[in-house]
Amino acid sequence: MKICKLGEEVLRQKCEPVKPEEINDEFRALLNEMFDTMVSANGVGLAAPQVGIAKRFFVIMADDDVKRVFINPEIIKTSDDLVDYEEGCLSIPGVYENIQRPSTITVSAINEKGKRFVIEDAKDLLARVIQHENDHLNGVLYIDRGDKEFAEKTAEQFKRRAERAAKKEAAKAAKKEAAKAAKKRSIEAKIAARAEKKETKC
Repeated sequence: MKICKLGEEVLRQKCEPVKPEEINDEFRALLNEMFDTMVSANGVGLAAPQVGIAKRFFVIMADDDVKRVFINPEIIKTSDDLVDYEEGCLSIPGVYENIQRPSTITVSAINEKGKRFVIEDAKDLLARVIQHENDHLNGVLYIDRGDKEFAEKTAEQFKRRAERAAKKEAAKAAKKEAAKAAKKRSIEAKIAARAEKKETKC
């Protein structure tokens, strides 16, 4: 699956809840595809908007290697004590920053079978990843919780990167179109030459 990068509109959208009837075999297949994408990209979490879907769900596999699905999650309690941790994001590759978040949380969500569950006092990397992915569902990126200047600099960097990629893609498309046009002219020239030769023989 294509992972959306900083600057793409979907990453800033507030996502819509998943309806009960949407949790079916097709949806579960999508979740498996997200897990595969996350693992292939060496990530520990992946939220729906990161793959272009503005819905409230994410998948994670933290340090305990347990696959967890969170649909319509709600963080219902956070600890007063905060901890710093260097975060990264598959949507902002190559960029890391120390971000302060509550050390423990309690979260309620629905799993891939449509059943409500609660994780009480999640801590360490599990708590961190849940908070990070839950932010995605509200259009919030981890850089928004850090240094403002760093966030602006990062956004500008990815904007320039996207512009370069767009120019490269446009040039590639133009080259392909030119080659196609040249091939068409060559074929037309051959047809015209054959027609002329035929007329000469007659």
